[in-house]
Amino acid sequence: MRKLFSMIVAALVCVSAMAEIQRPKLVVGLVVDQMRWDYLYYYYDQYGEGGLRKLVDDGFSFENTMINYVPTVTAIGHTSIYTGTTPALHGICGNDFYINGKRTYCCGDETVQSVGSNSKEGQMSPRNNLASGIGDVLKIATDYKAKVIGVALKDRAAILPAGHGADAAYWWDGSAGHFVSSTYYMTELPKWVQATNKQIGVKPGTDIKRSPEGIVKTFQMAIAALENEQMGQDDITDMLAISISSTDVIGHAIGTRGPENQAAYMELDSQLANFFQVLDQKVGKGNYLLFLSADHGAAHNPNVMKEHNIPSGGLEMWNKMKVIEETVKAQFGFEGEEKVILGENAGRIFLNHAYIAASGKKVCEVKQAVINELKKIDELIYVVDFEKALTTTMPKLLRERIANGYNPARSGDIFIVPKAGWENVSDKPDYVGTTHGMWNPYDAHIPFVLYGWHVNPGETSEPSYIVDIAPTICQMLHIQMPNSCIGNAKEMK
Repeated sequence: MRKLFSMIVAALVCVSAMAEIQRPKLVVGLVVDQMRWDYLYYYYDQYGEGGLRKLVDDGFSFENTMINYVPTVTAIGHTSIYTGTTPALHGICGNDFYINGKRTYCCGDETVQSVGSNSKEGQMSPRNNLASGIGDVLKIATDYKAKVIGVALKDRAAILPAGHGADAAYWWDGSAGHFVSSTYYMTELPKWVQATNKQIGVKPGTDIKRSPEGIVKTFQMAIAALENEQMGQDDITDMLAISISSTDVIGHAIGTRGPENQAAYMELDSQLANFFQVLDQKVGKGNYLLFLSADHGAAHNPNVMKEHNIPSGGLEMWNKMKVIEETVKAQFGFEGEEKVILGENAGRIFLNHAYIAASGKKVCEVKQAVINELKKIDELIYVVDFEKALTTTMPKLLRERIANGYNPARSGDIFIVPKAGWENVSDKPDYVGTTHGMWNPYDAHIPFVLYGWHVNPGETSEPSYIVDIAPTICQMLHIQMPNSCIGNAKEMK
């Protein structure tokens, strides 16, 4: 009898403990495309009291958060933040990559149709992502009652963070001048989305991505989703994944400095301050958990660096690869117009395996010939055979990041590592923009700041990585981490 009583007491204690598990009403992920870590401080004195400065002052910042793979580009960054893993496992190996010799856009899906327009810009889904994300495990933990929605101007920035099981993802269709979705999620835009589009839509064909206006409309759509879907209004934790895309488009065009870049971050600061007020009113102060991060950083403009005697330059790999293509074809006697090198993208070189084999040549020999030609380029430190990355003589950090970015079916054959300061941009003296993709801190050092529910102000310089974000959020929610997660939950201390 005593044994039975003890068992009952133990069971009641267990149930009581389960009942005491607390979660925020809402999780908000805010990923700012191309936001270098130092932008938290470069513009700090210009930020207002209620936006980004509020995050720095009242949030907890993981100051030494790095991207632990290459290349450092948008699609990979958004996916890695929410899945807690790298391209080797989630398979999103770039914005574009090749699968079986076919160029593939990361979210492209011809099996679905656009919802909200008649263009191909809506033919998107998360199906190329091989891993689950925070939203997926949150769905599972709540018996699929949680609402999960992604919002961004870029399709990949809305779709990949929201995950496979999301209720919706909304992105900007420039040809339509408003937000759309795809039949992966729904057959018709909800009435509130149609109404929001009428309110904030623009003339079809108008480019809002390269202006602060894009930041404004992203937050308007996010707030509309929050209010109309009643997110954070019950005891079931919801997730709203927001990405700010205009900062990347502006950065590519004018670099990491200048009035346009400054205007973008001032608008981001203003919109975030307003968003905090909406969250406090609608969800309740202390009832939501927000994290800020970035998919990658960016290099400073090479011409600006040269003016100050800092080594830098543009690789212009598109020209160099044309010469290498001609050289290798002549060396092996390839005939016809078909290319031996399918393409170069973000430091990855893809060979045309089918054409090489059909021509009676060995892929390994052609690959080595391409490597030999690439090694003649003075601006490159290493030229790496992806399959031999872990046995190539170079710093351990580079070996690991190259291996983490390598998926045998999608990453190509060769990876190049340029000298610091060299990116694949124009080397002309009038070039004013920038790009990203490399292992270096200017591309790989990103912000990771927590704010709100159960977060005390503070910071740490202990090393952390982009793949640690998802398990950290999941641990705070007391839910299982995503299915391919390799990161570690970080403590706020």
